[in-house]
Amino acid sequence: MKKKTEMRKEYDFSKAKRGKFYRPLDKDYNTAHVHKKDGTVEVIHYSLAEGIVLLAPDVQEYFPDSESVNEALRSLIKLIDKLPAKKYKQQRSAGLQVAERK
Repeated sequence: MKKKTEMRKEYDFSKAKRGKFYRPLDKDYNTAHVHKKDGTVEVIHYSLAEGIVLLAPDVQEYFPDSESVNEALRSLIKLIDKLPAKKYKQQRSAGLQVAERK
């Protein structure tokens, strides 16, 4: 049976901010400064390995694993390859200009 513990009176969290030190994993960041006995400080640095992609939670609902993501992207690539290339390289025509430059 767990012992119920209560917060000590001297701890005051009334001005605390939730997530103050939160950093998204898609950014590089330092997580710890380890002070060693010889006086040196080791900084532990984390970053995503090359090729790692983070999916948003709403996207993860549809893609449970890497293979399903890769399969969907491959099918999208096939569709893109079938589209005419000039569709994305069109220049705006002069007829669409709303105001003249001075």
